Amino acid sequence: MILSLQSFSQSNFSSEISQKAEAIQSKLVEWPRYIHQHPELSNREYKTAEFVAEHLKALGIEVKTGVAKTGVVGILRGAKPGPVIALRSDMDALPIKERVDLPFKSTVTAEYLGQTVPVMHACGHDSHIAMLLGTAEVLSSMKNQLSGTVKFIFQPAEEGPPGDEEGGAPLMVKEGVMDNPKVDVVFGMHIESNIEIGRIEYKPGAFMASSDWFTIKIKGKGAHGSKPWAGVDPIAISSEIIAGLQQIVSRQMELTKAPVVITVGKINGGVRNNIIPEECTLDGTIRTLDSKMQKEVWERIKTTATKIAEASGATADVTISTKTLVTYNDTALVRMMVPSLIKATNGNTAQREWVTGSEDFSYYGEKAPAFFFYFGGMPKGNDPYRAPDHHTADFYIDDSMLNVGVKAFCNLVFDYPALAHGSKEKDKKKKGF
Repeated sequence: MILSLQSFSQSNFSSEISQKAEAIQSKLVEWPRYIHQHPELSNREYKTAEFVAEHLKALGIEVKTGVAKTGVVGILRGAKPGPVIALRSDMDALPIKERVDLPFKSTVTAEYLGQTVPVMHACGHDSHIAMLLGTAEVLSSMKNQLSGTVKFIFQPAEEGPPGDEEGGAPLMVKEGVMDNPKVDVVFGMHIESNIEIGRIEYKPGAFMASSDWFTIKIKGKGAHGSKPWAGVDPIAISSEIIAGLQQIVSRQMELTKAPVVITVGKINGGVRNNIIPEECTLDGTIRTLDSKMQKEVWERIKTTATKIAEASGATADVTISTKTLVTYNDTALVRMMVPSLIKATNGNTAQREWVTGSEDFSYYGEKAPAFFFYFGGMPKGNDPYRAPDHHTADFYIDDSMLNVGVKAFCNLVFDYPALAHGSKEKDKKKKGF
């Protein structure tokens, strides 16, 4: 009888959540379009933070600003006792010139690493902000029915802080965002341009890859371009190293266990057509979904680069650093909370395979059980294989169903306290307490 009453109560909450989320759909279009027209780069989200803080304060939510430089944290305390649930949105844009002809197209430029660059929300963070603001609006209106505390995390620099600056989730965690009050569970979502609007996709366990960045500096011997035998050509050696790195992926790693990606994204060497330079530098990224494979890839990259260079009479210096961890979804939490997402989407929810993209949301998962999922933003009927990708000038999101993302977050917040309590009671019975 208690369980059926609990189920009935949760069903009522879900119905009320749905009505309230749909009622603010116009705001869920207005907000991201405004933010889209006023994008800001990582660690420079000053106006975006002001916009967020102003809206949270208007809802009566406790607000802390200046967290991890430009981050905003809102705290909503429910009328009933319960856990602390964190919800996260990122806020930064990218140095990309927008090509999509929209009424709210970005024409903003900003300074990035000493250069003036165009700025665009080319990863959907503007829609993330809107959905979390919408969630705050719905939950604050249901405060008297809410069990526990909700912590709204609006995070800067998810795309990575510029230069040698600190930022993003690691700095948020370092500055105590998961404490005071201590977070019991954390949820996050990412809109996707190749998943149809209104659909949620998820994966238990390892979901998104770790991201490591590497630099390989090849030092040879300069010479005239007409006499390569008089020098040691670091550009030619670089091409051999690039090919060797792909041999690591295709011939040395057990890809049936987990995917591995090694990408060289930048090559810098030489100043003139007819001069063989002394040095050439390769910069790239590594994506892995298994910690043992990650360590092995690091060692193989170092061996491959140094030995290929050595064979030609050059030297190669390899440095590798971790940017994000594997985004890991707590399996028990996923199993418990998927029904909440199914309610929010009217059944349009499915499990998917892992992703070689990365997310610094992974750092929150080191402090509390975490669940990160994808939310669709592709117009209905479009081909997902032709949809413009994230981090491109043609990136586009259909904002007509952002209320479904609000419903997802709100259902998770209302369902988790009762489900977590029920899970603890079952554990007690199993242990004979």
